[in-house]
Amino acid sequence: VQLQASGGGLVQPGGSLSLSCAASAHSSDINPVAWFRQAPGMERDFVAAIRLSDRNTFHANSVKGRFTISRDNAKNTLYLHMRGLKPEDTAVYYCAAMEGRMAYTSILSTFRNDDSYDYWGQGTQVTVSS
Repeated sequence: VQLQASGGGLVQPGGSLSLSCAASAHSSDINPVAWFRQAPGMERDFVAAIRLSDRNTFHANSVKGRFTISRDNAKNTLYLHMRGLKPEDTAVYYCAAMEGRMAYTSILSTFRNDDSYDYWGQGTQVTVSS
């Protein structure tokens, strides 16, 4: 299984970008459900996640109100819609997938823990600069 993330690029401060992440092999048990990001010299940080049972979403405080996570279940594809981008949003963005029931039952603390995930995408660069 591979997770293919796309949509990154260079954008000016205040601009918008949308990322997408699809699993290479369709399986109802492998679910892309979260985004993380890693800036140069920093640890990988949780950005957002979505729980499949109730479509409840979780966003890091740093992106709340600006980023929105969503999913197309028919395509098993995850999205991250970003607006009001800031230079501090510059990072490599990674999508992450859970296998099985965890995608339906996890709580925020589980989603925030990168050890909870079974698959990771290759990352897509987002650069916010004028």
